[in-house]
Amino acid sequence: MADSIKIRAQIQGEITDIRILMQHPMETGQRKDDKGQSVPVNFIQTFSVLHNGKGLIDGQLNTSISKNPLFGFKAKGIKTGDKLAVSWVDNLGERRQDEIVVA
Repeated sequence: MADSIKIRAQIQGEITDIRILMQHPMETGQRKDDKGQSVPVNFIQTFSVLHNGKGLIDGQLNTSISKNPLFGFKAKGIKTGDKLAVSWVDNLGERRQDEIVVA
């Protein structure tokens, strides 16, 4: 399974700054390995962010996104003690989900 998703949430008044680092190789299929063979396509297709179990963000990615993509969002209505969960699914069917409690 892939490395954990790093989720940071910083409350600034009514606005919360959310940063998400999804560790994934994000291969385009155009790179060659040491033996000259093409590295197979492998990228995150969809991801979602949940706030206390309710949908906050749904996104779609493709091969043009770099390795270990980092995303930043701003949201209203998030309070200390709330839960933020992030999940992704890649083109090979691999999945990852992680959750934090906002401090």
